[in-house]
Amino acid sequence: MELVKQLLTGNRRSLSRLITLVENNDPIAIKALKELYYYTGNAHVIGITGPPGAGKSTLTDKLVKEIRKQDKKIAVIAVDPTSPFTGGAILGDRIRMNDLTVDSNVFIRSMGSRGALGGLAKATLGVVKLCDAFGMDYIFIETVGVGQSEVDIVKAVDTTIMVMVPGLGDDIQAIKAGIMEIGDIFVVNKADREGAQRTVIELEQMLDFCQEDQGWRPPVMSSVANQQIGIKEIIEKIQGHMKYLEESETLKARRKNNLKSEIIEITKSNIVAQIFNNEDKDHQIDVVTEKVLQKKIDPYTASEDILKSIYQ
Repeated sequence: MELVKQLLTGNRRSLSRLITLVENNDPIAIKALKELYYYTGNAHVIGITGPPGAGKSTLTDKLVKEIRKQDKKIAVIAVDPTSPFTGGAILGDRIRMNDLTVDSNVFIRSMGSRGALGGLAKATLGVVKLCDAFGMDYIFIETVGVGQSEVDIVKAVDTTIMVMVPGLGDDIQAIKAGIMEIGDIFVVNKADREGAQRTVIELEQMLDFCQEDQGWRPPVMSSVANQQIGIKEIIEKIQGHMKYLEESETLKARRKNNLKSEIIEITKSNIVAQIFNNEDKDHQIDVVTEKVLQKKIDPYTASEDILKSIYQ
């Protein structure tokens, strides 16, 4: 494929075009991802997640600018929420990082979540692979910011940064429900606000309670991103975490688990496509639905019948 060849030579336009194809689930994109997979695995993928208003975009912007001083190539994938009514997305995260677009070694792509839950877009993993094959040293994924259910990020990255802010109200509510388990680094942003130190202490206490002795104890950092405070220290922890992953061979295990999750999701999508992207299957679903409605069969049997028909 010409687009694949161009991407591997560093053509940014080819990267953008392939990302669009991936977002649209185009068959050309699947073919490209198959070819490019063997060029992936070199980038350090970092997830930035946390509640809305935590300053994720500002923090990402400052981290990228600081890492660029090390002459590294960086991609930023910013996922924005999509309207369930119009299907549109504002894609405002890119606006906050607009001055980075003039840097030829920084690539920023905003994506609408398109109804996907968990903080990511369905195409996120494919876009990460494209950026990885393109030769990026770091890939930042900034999630939607939907709150406690936003844990899919851990399946896509090497390092997860959980961004918190003081004054959320119910502090315990804000840091429960799996959030403590996915964070590799915790950042209390906007630390110039009242209650910041209390939030740090509560996070430390929760980590003492939740974390098992696994070799890496997630640090709790303070920052005021818009004033560049704490940025260098966070980068040191990011790079320290990758060093730990490599030296302990945890990186291989983590990426294996991520690939397993990805394969399962791809398989699920393919099965769903076989069922619903077929007029005959649509008719069959209507038939079994009518049977369930008339109490001739139950929903579980109906589902089993539909799955059996796929392999006939």
